[in-house]
Amino acid sequence: MKKIRLALQKSGRLHDESLQILKNCGIEIQNGQNQLKVSSSNFPLEVFFLRNSDIPGYLHDNVVDIAVIGENLLHEKGEGIVVNEQLGFSKCRVSIAVPNQSDIENVSDLQSKSIATSYPNTLKKFLEEHQIEAKIHVINGSVEIAPNIGLADAVCDIVSSGSTLFNNNLKEIKTILKSEAVLCSSPSIDVERTALLNQLLFRIRGVLSAKRFKYLLMNAPADKVNQITALLPGMKSPTVMPLADKSWVSIHTVIETDEFWNVIDLLKENGAQGILICPIDKMFV
Repeated sequence: MKKIRLALQKSGRLHDESLQILKNCGIEIQNGQNQLKVSSSNFPLEVFFLRNSDIPGYLHDNVVDIAVIGENLLHEKGEGIVVNEQLGFSKCRVSIAVPNQSDIENVSDLQSKSIATSYPNTLKKFLEEHQIEAKIHVINGSVEIAPNIGLADAVCDIVSSGSTLFNNNLKEIKTILKSEAVLCSSPSIDVERTALLNQLLFRIRGVLSAKRFKYLLMNAPADKVNQITALLPGMKSPTVMPLADKSWVSIHTVIETDEFWNVIDLLKENGAQGILICPIDKMFV
């Protein structure tokens, strides 16, 4: 039986969370010290630990079938690669920043300036869309130092918390794109491995859904059921069960965590008591 070949970042911000989502999907990976390829013991999966910037090339060449990488890298090098699922972690943005004392305040001020970046394709496309002609300096690593040494007037780089920019006396003037980790696949993936990909996606989506939703339980007066259930933006119809005291019922539903805070006061005003919020381990819809 074929195994689906998954590329993960060898080290860095995507590595640990990628392994964690596999673990949450019930997939066991024994990652020994400095191993570059390992197999799952309970799923037809091989994991390749690769340098992040090399992964799009391996997908294009069909050396691996799927990968977890950032959207920013796909935007730079991943033409033709298929995004199968956004994973919700390692969120960042690609932004243009300038020194705090710079007179560059907006995109139009970049005309005829020099910009240092590790994302030349992304930056070039952005400048062309805004009809800006600027000189691009390609730097691999430590891009933020370029203005301080007189190499460039601005930088285009990944921003997460913004602390690196702050520490180098830089300020953002424009976000080019927002990014998060995605599961993507080779344009040449075959039928058998596509079936395995769909099995993996089913598990991943169950894990991701569980993070967004909570299980909600409450006791409520029987004569308030219609009012209370009308307040619940959950999935389909809530479950209503009688209690020993016939004047009360128990109401169960699944609700998005953020939505709960919008309705909790209204639930209490309508007589709901003993409200419980429980985590969900997996959820399949």
